[in-house]
Amino acid sequence: MVQEGFLTLQKHNCFFQDLVRIKGKDFVTPVSRILIGNPGCTYKYLNTRLFTVPWPTEGYDIKYCSPQIHDACKALIRLNDYLHIEAVKALQGQNLFETKEIKDTTVIDREQNFATSLTEKGSVSKDQSSSCVPEDDYISLKNRTSYNLTLLNYMDPLQMLYLKQEPYFGMGNMAVSWHHDENLVERSTVAVYSYSCEGSAMEESNEQKLKGRDPAVWHVGLKVAWDIETPGLVIPLHQGDFYLMLDDLNMTHQHCVLAGFSPRFSSTHRVADCSRGTLEYIFGQCELALQNLQTDSDSMALSLKSLETAVVKQVEEIHNEVEFEWLRQFWFQGKRYLKCSDWWLKPMAKLEEFWRKMEIMTSLVLSEVGKEEQIEEQRNETISCFLLVLTERQRLRKEWTARCQSEAAESLPEDQKPECHPFWTDDECNMPLPYDLEEVIANLQNLVQWVE
Repeated sequence: MVQEGFLTLQKHNCFFQDLVRIKGKDFVTPVSRILIGNPGCTYKYLNTRLFTVPWPTEGYDIKYCSPQIHDACKALIRLNDYLHIEAVKALQGQNLFETKEIKDTTVIDREQNFATSLTEKGSVSKDQSSSCVPEDDYISLKNRTSYNLTLLNYMDPLQMLYLKQEPYFGMGNMAVSWHHDENLVERSTVAVYSYSCEGSAMEESNEQKLKGRDPAVWHVGLKVAWDIETPGLVIPLHQGDFYLMLDDLNMTHQHCVLAGFSPRFSSTHRVADCSRGTLEYIFGQCELALQNLQTDSDSMALSLKSLETAVVKQVEEIHNEVEFEWLRQFWFQGKRYLKCSDWWLKPMAKLEEFWRKMEIMTSLVLSEVGKEEQIEEQRNETISCFLLVLTERQRLRKEWTARCQSEAAESLPEDQKPECHPFWTDDECNMPLPYDLEEVIANLQNLVQWVE
């Protein structure tokens, strides 16, 4: 079912090369990807926020572009459940091995019973496990193995014009360079299911007498982090293999993926740190910011409840977060998500509605700080703080505009090209402030100098 799901997603053109940013430059990834997971979750890597194509989840109305895409997502959540169970068993086994000499028989029996119950029942609930495992141990296991998304990867090495060579140990062609997985819950397990489409290229290679790793076979490489003296390790990946990176392995070591000859899919299941990366979180931030906006019941005029520096700073920082971590990140990826589902369109429209209200709030602050009746000391403090946030907003708008027009962006297919959104011209009267804030910032700087 999972393998069919991979092929279905490929058939529907659901794999995309990401436009990532490394050291101030944009690059298109050689590997094509798609993120699937809990509704409303995101995953950020290399300055690019990916948005989950939601897998079938009770309580959510998710419309897929075809029944086949629904089935593919359903197969992946089943794989997710299976890998969760395997990860818990592996961690239990690791704990037993490490403490074998000092634990008494009762403790060992307790943990073995827990592992057995996982194997037999296929899942474990809090009530079932609490009698077998201490509460803290159970919560830790759950937090470190409850995968909330999977990043799917696809590459056909023979279609690549160039693959970078592994630079330290002579391991051959790299599909993915040495790295740690980012944006994960600390000490959480990463589970990777691999499916390579082995065929004629594989058979030809097997006829040769090879030294070292077989270049036709995909491998995962492992090395001590930031260490090129200690020899690295390569492990072959065959059709249907899966591996787990347990405990702190992702922190203490780096891994790479070495390309074989045949096309390969992988499903990399992660416990993403979603403390700042879910719709629930960002809607909560919007609600917090908009508490400072009030409407007069008679005139319906909008005004700010408070001009305290701390309040203005908090609201404007949330304004920046919504614009640059959500709206621009989403539209930067073109219309790719519509290949699978339109689920994200409604929440992004709601976010943009909140953002437009925050633009009004920014204009209200500008109006208030320009009034002479403001207390001079407080006014100066508010303007100075306000200037910092607006200067950052102007810098980021310029950066995102340039990214959307970069050579790398222009190389993408039409439906995947970045869209610079939100964007407006001075002629559009429905926006309270200009897109280019240079003049606004200059006026504020003059105001500060005048006050001083």
